[in-house]
Amino acid sequence: MFFGRFQSRSASISDAIYLQIIGTLYGTTVPILVAGICQAIVGAISVRESGDTLTAVLTVLGVVVAIARMIDVSAFRRQTRRTPLSDRAEAMRWERRYAVGTVVTAFILGLFAARSLFVADAICLVMAIGIGFGFCAGIVARLSLLPALAILDFIVIGLPVIAAALIKQWDVAHVALALMFLVFIVVGVEMVRLSYAAMMNQMTLKQTFEKLARIDPMTGLLNRSVLTTDFARLVAQSGSATVAVHAIDLDHFKAANDRYGHPVGDALLKQVASRLKSLSSPADLIVRMGGDEFILVQVSAASRSDAESTAQRIFEAIGAPYHVDGHEIRIGASIGIAVSPEHGRTVEALLSRSDAALYRAKERRGGYVFASEAAATEECRPRAA
Repeated sequence: MFFGRFQSRSASISDAIYLQIIGTLYGTTVPILVAGICQAIVGAISVRESGDTLTAVLTVLGVVVAIARMIDVSAFRRQTRRTPLSDRAEAMRWERRYAVGTVVTAFILGLFAARSLFVADAICLVMAIGIGFGFCAGIVARLSLLPALAILDFIVIGLPVIAAALIKQWDVAHVALALMFLVFIVVGVEMVRLSYAAMMNQMTLKQTFEKLARIDPMTGLLNRSVLTTDFARLVAQSGSATVAVHAIDLDHFKAANDRYGHPVGDALLKQVASRLKSLSSPADLIVRMGGDEFILVQVSAASRSDAESTAQRIFEAIGAPYHVDGHEIRIGASIGIAVSPEHGRTVEALLSRSDAALYRAKERRGGYVFASEAAATEECRPRAA
């Protein structure tokens, strides 16, 4: 149940936040470097004072693992500089690599501290256990958003010391040491739980605010802020595939709004939004630019003719009668269409050319015009309003 709650809540984290978490794990090599240097120093002192071969082996292993983890961090940085991390499955692979590194480090430090109990030097024991405590403090700070991994690290580093203390001698001092580490593990788990809950609440609020910042409150459609984020990403990912931008302006909406009042006008906009949603695929973007202007980014367009077919369906759907508060209302639509890569490969070019085509279409209310046809008025394709 304990791990189940962590896993279910972690799975609910959005892809964007999860990618950010993994990026943060690989954001610095300082904790890894400090752990490796500390173990090298304490190990060298312990070996000099005791001549213990196992301590020497554990010291070398700890340094080697630290170097390997630093190389892994460098590899992550090189790859994400070339191609930013954008896929959850890929991020999970990097998480598993990080998990292996931190668990192996924790196990070596646990064995290192446990071995120090059998080396007749109190200072070496204090230093070895101190490294373990420092590593556990870092776990709370860095791994609380991956609580299962954090708890596993606590267990792996603590159990060898507990076992070694009870095996070496069954007296008050050694039992107290074992109990101290057991309490430390329990407290560490509780700190991870509290830190995880606080950060999850903070991220949930962040997700809510980010979602609200992207949504038009009246229609529930996306607002224009997504044009610089989602739209830019879709254009970048499309390559040579067709992306059609339909710039839509409602005809006769102002007259209906003035005649029947703003509440009816608002309800009318909501119905227009609903009809646009019914015409789009889940991958498409529907944006309310403001007032009675909308943008439909058709990612699923297979060709120019497919874009034209969608424009025709938009025109017919918006032109169908609306029933609001007992009134039957008819409006129309003017549509400007820009298709990538024919009319541009950037967000700015596609928006600008679809807007120019919309301007031409508005001269003949109730029509749609492609960007390449906008310069020729006679090529505007009128439809009955």
